[in-house]
Amino acid sequence: MDFDTIINRDGTHSVKYDGRKFYFGNEDLIPMWVADMDFAVPEFITDAIIGRAKHPIYGYTLRPDSYFETFIDWVKRRHNWEMKKEWISFSPGIVPALNFIVQCFSEPGDKVLIQPPVYHPFFYVVENNQRKGVYNQLLLKENKYVIDFKDLEEKLASGVRLILLSNPHNPVGRAWNREELIRLGNLCVKHKVIIVSDEIHSDLVLPGFTHIPVASLSEEIANNTITCMAPSKTFNLAGLSTSSVIITGKEKREQYNKFMERFHLGGGNIFGTIASEAAYTKGDHWLDSLLEYIDENFQYLDSYLKSNIPNVKLIPAEATYLAWLDFRELKIKGDNLKSFIINKARVGFNDGRTFRDGGEGFQRMNLACPKQVLKEALNRLEIAINTLN
Repeated sequence: MDFDTIINRDGTHSVKYDGRKFYFGNEDLIPMWVADMDFAVPEFITDAIIGRAKHPIYGYTLRPDSYFETFIDWVKRRHNWEMKKEWISFSPGIVPALNFIVQCFSEPGDKVLIQPPVYHPFFYVVENNQRKGVYNQLLLKENKYVIDFKDLEEKLASGVRLILLSNPHNPVGRAWNREELIRLGNLCVKHKVIIVSDEIHSDLVLPGFTHIPVASLSEEIANNTITCMAPSKTFNLAGLSTSSVIITGKEKREQYNKFMERFHLGGGNIFGTIASEAAYTKGDHWLDSLLEYIDENFQYLDSYLKSNIPNVKLIPAEATYLAWLDFRELKIKGDNLKSFIINKARVGFNDGRTFRDGGEGFQRMNLACPKQVLKEALNRLEIAINTLN
């Protein structure tokens, strides 16, 4: 597997590269922010798309049984969860799915709980749909984020309708363990709060850790859970807009499917279907190699920071290819830290403040890139920080 080749993405209408001027006000930086990878899509996916593209008609297309079967087999193989075909509904993306779910299972003014610092579209899903955000901030204890369960139960009991769970968590990199998820799941059952589990990073769990689908924990928790999954992060397919919403409870599933019919989105994307089926059929070895490479990048990052930039610290990651970096020892805050990283270090990270409470002084760094790119970014960061001394 070749993850070392640097691929020029300029001029491909890439948000990550061609959006630098818009998002950072500076094109002269290494973009390590938006969560797509700088690695080539696996050849077996490209071949499958090209094979379908050679047919001269791209009309309305059904998703075949094999599309569902390969996804079901993948989740059973990788995550030990046995799904049924009828549980699976389509969405053009996870964030659209979160919006649909919030609209379908709550009303304007209802409370929706999220756990910051967390993936910033969670906040938009709540706010743009006129729901009321309730925040159960994660606690950083001994360099590891944990759930504040006392605060969580108090807030669930306040009339919360839904919880948006990031599992694994973006950006702090936790692969929530079984004990944590069972405790959370049982609390939500007790207080009649629907769990909406965003599991888009489920395949990207680092060595030594395991992803546990919330709906695999018990029948009672499963019937109170809506799970969102996609091949987009795993295989770098975000541009193909193909995701799944898995609902085991019949009543909730029928409610969601009826709601979705009004938008006429069920047909999806021909090439997204083809790519997904190829990925889930042939992707195991490629993914295992990818995870080894990303883990090596994490190890290199951690070693480099400790040796050369000790006042910037990596929060140990259990999942995702997103590093959560603690810059608080630099004593630079807010816009000053953001400007320093963009204009002095000339790297583009996600400002921690976009993840809301608990994000001040942190930056999110995308490690799904060739090692040479990572080395250059860290060299730039080190030189810039040395000018502060």
